[in-house]
Amino acid sequence: MTSSVLVLGAGGFIGRRIVAALAASGMRVLAGVRQAGAGFPAGVESVTVDATAADSIAAAASSADAIVNSVAGDGATIVANAAALFTAAAGRRVVHLSTMSVYGQMHGVVDEAIDFEVLSRGDLDDYGRAKLAAEGRANASSAAVTLLRPGIVYGPGSREWSQLIGDLLLARRLGDLGAAGAGGCNLVHVDDVAAAVVASLATPASIGRVYNLGHPAPVPTWNDYFRAYAEALGAGPVAAITPGRLALELKAFGPLRKIGEIALGVGKVGPPIRPWLTRLCAQPISLSVRRAEQELGMRWTPLATGLAQTAAWHAGRRGGAAS
Repeated sequence: MTSSVLVLGAGGFIGRRIVAALAASGMRVLAGVRQAGAGFPAGVESVTVDATAADSIAAAASSADAIVNSVAGDGATIVANAAALFTAAAGRRVVHLSTMSVYGQMHGVVDEAIDFEVLSRGDLDDYGRAKLAAEGRANASSAAVTLLRPGIVYGPGSREWSQLIGDLLLARRLGDLGAAGAGGCNLVHVDDVAAAVVASLATPASIGRVYNLGHPAPVPTWNDYFRAYAEALGAGPVAAITPGRLALELKAFGPLRKIGEIALGVGKVGPPIRPWLTRLCAQPISLSVRRAEQELGMRWTPLATGLAQTAAWHAGRRGGAAS
């Protein structure tokens, strides 16, 4: 039975919510961070750890029954972290956060039964390939691992899916993309990811299992997300973004805004829309989350509730920036 847990990446957007959820469940929590700092719930112990060094992880986890890995970063960091973690975690209980990006450009309803070798031959970007390599380390280790594959993790504190998208909607640079926004938006609230971590540690049968985490069917489209979030932000109804306008944004405005971002800062010129976002918006993929519902007892935050929380956070952030 797990009574104490080390959380790697505890200072990040998802890591902080995992720490809070584990502490609320009554576990002793060690918050693994690169540099010691405050901001964790009472009773949580902050420990300095290099998440890319096996000896550092082993030392930090010496008094813990389990390790939760929510380390983020570029591809090199993800691979180095996995190599260190699964060296240090031999025989230990681990919950490792992967991503839906390991499914690459797959279409349709996707479940966890897809063979690892099939995934490795898929059309993956650098991030998805690094995350899949990390899963390979997990599969080859002697640790007792549960793998979680979240979709689009949104909520208060999400830099990409809540802050950036909110900024673009308020600037009316995003909206109804038509066919270009008809792909599946597999949203999952950050608190649901944290709940899945707690449930995994409390469920011995989850060892050796993989779980998708996302919105239950029917999965909203990206257009649905933009419309609903814009309404929550008080920025609705959304603008219709024509294919020509979107192409101009990517091919002309995007590079110019990137130059301005480097020279003046994002706050001065507004963030560029990245090509990877538009590719994702068009991908018709739907994560099956039945396994998580059946085996972990997952129930999902209603989208309206999650977006109301997120919009309030976004408004507070803007107000703080303006004051």
